[in-house]
Amino acid sequence: MRKLLFTGAGVAALVSASCATTTQEVRTTGDSQPTASSSAPAPKATNPLLAKWSGPYGGVPAFDQVKVEHFKPALETSIEENRREIAAIANNPDAPTFENTIAALEDAGRTYNDVGTIFGIWSSSMNGPEFQSIEREMAPKLAAFADEIAQNEKLFQRVEAVYNSPDKAKLTPEQQRLVWVHYTGLVRSGAKLDAAAKKRLADINQRLASLYTDFSQNVLADEENYVVVLESEVDLAGLPESVRTGAAAAAESRGMPGKWVITNTRSSMEPFLTYSSRRDLREKVWRHYVNRGDNGDTRDNNKLITEILKLRAERAKLLGYATHAHWRLENTMAKTPERAMVLMEAVWTPAVARVREEVADMQAIANKEGAKLKIEPWDYRYYAEKVRKAKYDLDENEVKPYLQLEKLREGMFWVAGELFGFSFTPVSNVPVFHPDVRVWEVKDKASGKHVGLWYFDPYARPGKRSGAWMNAYRNQERFKGEISTIVSNNSNFMKGKPGEPVLISWTDAQTLFHEFGHALHGLASNVTYPTLSGTSVARDYVEFPSQLLEHWLSTPEVLNTYAVHYQTGKPIPAALVAKIEKAATFNQGFGTVEYLSSALVDMKLHLAGDKTIDPDAFERDTLGALGMPKEIVMRHRTPQFGHVFAGDGYSAGYYSYLWSDTLTADAYEAFTEGKGAYDRDVAERLRKHVFSVGNTVDPAEAYRSFRGKEAGTDALMRKRGFPVPVKNKKAN
Repeated sequence: MRKLLFTGAGVAALVSASCATTTQEVRTTGDSQPTASSSAPAPKATNPLLAKWSGPYGGVPAFDQVKVEHFKPALETSIEENRREIAAIANNPDAPTFENTIAALEDAGRTYNDVGTIFGIWSSSMNGPEFQSIEREMAPKLAAFADEIAQNEKLFQRVEAVYNSPDKAKLTPEQQRLVWVHYTGLVRSGAKLDAAAKKRLADINQRLASLYTDFSQNVLADEENYVVVLESEVDLAGLPESVRTGAAAAAESRGMPGKWVITNTRSSMEPFLTYSSRRDLREKVWRHYVNRGDNGDTRDNNKLITEILKLRAERAKLLGYATHAHWRLENTMAKTPERAMVLMEAVWTPAVARVREEVADMQAIANKEGAKLKIEPWDYRYYAEKVRKAKYDLDENEVKPYLQLEKLREGMFWVAGELFGFSFTPVSNVPVFHPDVRVWEVKDKASGKHVGLWYFDPYARPGKRSGAWMNAYRNQERFKGEISTIVSNNSNFMKGKPGEPVLISWTDAQTLFHEFGHALHGLASNVTYPTLSGTSVARDYVEFPSQLLEHWLSTPEVLNTYAVHYQTGKPIPAALVAKIEKAATFNQGFGTVEYLSSALVDMKLHLAGDKTIDPDAFERDTLGALGMPKEIVMRHRTPQFGHVFAGDGYSAGYYSYLWSDTLTADAYEAFTEGKGAYDRDVAERLRKHVFSVGNTVDPAEAYRSFRGKEAGTDALMRKRGFPVPVKNKKAN
């Protein structure tokens, strides 16, 4: 029963809704008695999902043998196996000890974890109609199974006995941390409730699992069905060749050769809104995108959200918390919603002020051009690009030819080598789940020791959810011998013509480095127990390593070598790099308000308690009260907010990106205060105290060990180009 969270979140435990990291979190919870399955489980010999991972590198998933029909019997069989393992631990007649209870839990559920890992990959990356029916069926069953452990009284009594034992002081610090994680996880999931409350809690979690599945499938359907078809050259006005090529490829894949398709994903929407001079089409593409899950049809998510919020509020009260937000934040760095709100509100005011300045600059250009319009949300990116060019003489079309996906991937590998001593070698002797996926072996350069595998799935396709994220297919551990990690990065770049390089935007390049930061967090892990491994840290800490790595994209060492022109091979000119640096804080008002409005609405939704909420009305009223600029919409509008409503993952937790960026900005200044971005001493401290320790220490303690102090907000304000409050200047 490795990496146990005891959230009762069903499929959300299998597949996090994060745009950034989807660490495997299959958790098993069992009564000591098995129950009958609805169908006879398939024997391991005939189901590849149930076979132990074999082959090189400590074993790899047999992706090439997986069929959709394997999932249900594999899940049912692995549940029964895990249930027997839990029964053996719970019913052990010997007195509870760390070894026979906590360590035993770490070793249980390995088959279930492996099956759940692949189930999660199919859910996020290979989600066709046949799989969706299985997903809908299994979601409440998986939630019910998750609650079995949290409600297993004998198991909890044993865990509690170890937690309260004076012998706990004799354990190693990592073992003590592990005991705390298991105990608090059980308590937070209802282990101390009476029988009636446990029953109601289980019912809530099963219903939520079904609602989460419906929510995510509705968004996926809208992303696949609402596309804009461009019929002629007239419709392509203003679009650079790279966008045209991607749109043509998207049309070709949909059986529309000779046309162009703008898909309903961020990677397709953003460049179109940035460059298209067809305002009518910009509005059409924008409306498709912001109305995902909110079209008043059978896939509308508003009623689902209302029910989800009601059930979450009821669950929180059952567990003894004022609101869902208070329950979710108890074991984070922020600790309380109030502390998170203080940070968000401190940044909101200067961000909105900056937006006013940005809109004024854009409106001035529109007026000068005689456009006779007022800036609307579908105009923002288009006119922001004009302002960038006017203010900084920087045209993103000038930068994009130097940003080749594959060259930037090489740059990421080089950075990993400089900071962490990793080397990456492509391998072809492991199966993959789609032809787009490629695999690299990661080694320690100094010793040649195998570290892990890195899978890369970069392209958009039907059945793959939008956005970008990291997965951990297997966590590093040395509990039962050395086990290396397997991680992946997943994106949704648009494929170009065969043989031609894929050119990406500067923002997409930052996202590429961001997700790779999550992967490095997993690869650098050096812990004993899998529950504490890699990215298994507090939600408002997990984004810190990933956001930090974004800084290395703009270092001269990366740009001079890996940002090379796709036709000439020449490195990006120094003058262009200087422009990029000068414009580093450009459009930060937009970026911050777009994100922060989502985070504030998320938190306020979950602080509203058990009120019956109309999501559209709540969103509109909350943004109005905040003074949301009308020229911007939330980065994730409520009806498509997968972070929050496709699972519990980031619910009342979208603030985490800002909290983590407070650490990020301060942490990077440790490098700039030293010898620069590649200061080996600072990098070693970063690896030792942040990237390698997983959840073996409290994150606040880990950060202090790295930095030597707490992180204030000054560095964050400087990073975003906002004024630093006078009171903070005195502190520094």
